[in-house]
Amino acid sequence: MFLAVAEEGNFRAAAERLGVTRSAVSQGIKRLEDICGIALVSRTTRSVRLTEAGNRFREALAQPIADVKSAFENVAGDTRPSGLLRIAATSIAERFLSGPLIASFAEAHPAITIDVTVTDDIFDIVAAGFDAGVRLGDVIERDMIAVPLTKEEREVVVATPRYFEVHGTPRHPRDLVRHRCIGWRPSPSAAPYRWEFEEGGIPFDVAVEPQITTNDLSLMVRTALAGGGITFALEETFRSYIDRGELITALDDYLPPFPGFFLYFPDRRNMAPKLRALIDHVRAYRLASS
Repeated sequence: MFLAVAEEGNFRAAAERLGVTRSAVSQGIKRLEDICGIALVSRTTRSVRLTEAGNRFREALAQPIADVKSAFENVAGDTRPSGLLRIAATSIAERFLSGPLIASFAEAHPAITIDVTVTDDIFDIVAAGFDAGVRLGDVIERDMIAVPLTKEEREVVVATPRYFEVHGTPRHPRDLVRHRCIGWRPSPSAAPYRWEFEEGGIPFDVAVEPQITTNDLSLMVRTALAGGGITFALEETFRSYIDRGELITALDDYLPPFPGFFLYFPDRRNMAPKLRALIDHVRAYRLASS
């Protein structure tokens, strides 16, 4: 009940999810707080939010509750993969989000319901109630198990041939500050992403101060195709446009490859069949793709 309230942020929504009354949820949380001897939620007329103690309690409960759920699923009479599978994926995981992998997994496992949340926020997937996540390997917590989803990735600097013809082609990443750039940021409150390069084996980044900034990758691509400036993202994002000559790359010598995307999940002794099915499917899909 506490975890439902924490995830829903609302007593009524938690009650609907659990199939009980709002009053039952409110009374249950009060009893739990009496047992703990401290307030776990802060109530308002419209919502509830976790107190500092509530957040610590939620984080401590997340893994044990997940293990209990997995244990129930593993001893169920029907061992076929089934149930709700929640995945948090970064917005730039094109291979995962493009459709074929998820579609083929759904076809192979009709008893599994798939819920994919696309988010660029960094958070604890276990505490947030997700079964697995998809991210670049260098931002995954060390206590997670990671299965490769793609080969090495590489970022590229691109613009239209016409843009480079009119404004010149940058010869060094620091030349970008004199160009009209199209940047990306994960949220309105975050600073634009600093473009990362490497020279002589030493990494460095450039704050390009983009004239156009967005959290929508597709808008970045469309604006670049319209001649709006230089942009920067994973090569896979632009591959079809590069192949057709609609966009061309620059500064390639400063952009070496790096570890690609991984499916990651907590180390559980009792892994749910639905998660095991996804892991096996990702491995088979990657093998077939390569």
